[in-house]
Amino acid sequence: MTKIVALGAGRMGRGIAQVFAYGGYEVSIIDFKERSADGSVNLLREAKAEIEENLRLLNLLNVVQENEIQNTLNHIELIPLQHSKERLIEADYIFECVPETLKSKKDALYRASLFAGSDTVIASTTSTILSTKLATFTSKPSHFLNAHFLNPAFLIPLVEVSPSEETKQEIIDGLIALLEGIGKVPVQCKPSPGYIVPRLQSLIMSEACRMVEEGVASAEDIDRAVTSGLGIRFATMGPIEFVDWGGLDILYYANRYLSGELGIRYKTPNIVEEKMDRGNLGLKSGKGMYDYCNVDMNAYKEQKLETFITLLMRLDLMPKPAKSP
Repeated sequence: MTKIVALGAGRMGRGIAQVFAYGGYEVSIIDFKERSADGSVNLLREAKAEIEENLRLLNLLNVVQENEIQNTLNHIELIPLQHSKERLIEADYIFECVPETLKSKKDALYRASLFAGSDTVIASTTSTILSTKLATFTSKPSHFLNAHFLNPAFLIPLVEVSPSEETKQEIIDGLIALLEGIGKVPVQCKPSPGYIVPRLQSLIMSEACRMVEEGVASAEDIDRAVTSGLGIRFATMGPIEFVDWGGLDILYYANRYLSGELGIRYKTPNIVEEKMDRGNLGLKSGKGMYDYCNVDMNAYKEQKLETFITLLMRLDLMPKPAKSP
């Protein structure tokens, strides 16, 4: 049986423990911070209580069955720092979930490496610090990589997997298989500031706050515009796919205007101009950011529209028909 350790009893550690325990794995939540015995006991008790609360809420929403609640909790054990050595030695995967500071990460990864077995995989869950930097804090960089879960970790499918140059391919493949086995959707990316989602999110959130600051619209209307428009679009297709759907030329000309009015942050990326020069405009030309030469375009469009309509219906956002006289 693969043994999982969540190193840290905060929100991320709890979420990771819950999703793996729900998937049938034996999970240890380790309080990896020096604190009084009572302090550690209280924190760990709080962690398990929160996990049970999450499960009971999911049960009310008909997502988790009643018998699965206790079964999941039975797969989670709570370990204070002074009793952590044995669990670290036995672990197949250690997910470091300590606070998002370089000092905390360095300390946790170094200490975990001292006790981890020779084949143990150590994964950080950082959303910002590069895996290449964090790998230097471990004794075995070949078995280290980053696995960025999005909060709440027990619900959001995505996990951004970012190895360093020294991570062995079999370690990457093994983690991806492990994640897929519990229903996660792992994507791989190079060590880069912000990885994928935080980098995109930061731009969107900053621009939204900037619009409030400039008085362009109220916070309420900006949020409504996203939840009933932008967010629904990007829930059914990714931003690159959406570029192709509308056309690279549309993005290009929109950015020419916006960059003139709002600044360099709207400058068109070179890759868009290069593809336009070759006539690769997206769906309408058969090639864009993607190649659609072997795609059944009618089936593709129908599938996207069906997904879009299903989401609109679930959110009660479909257009309303005329009332009968």
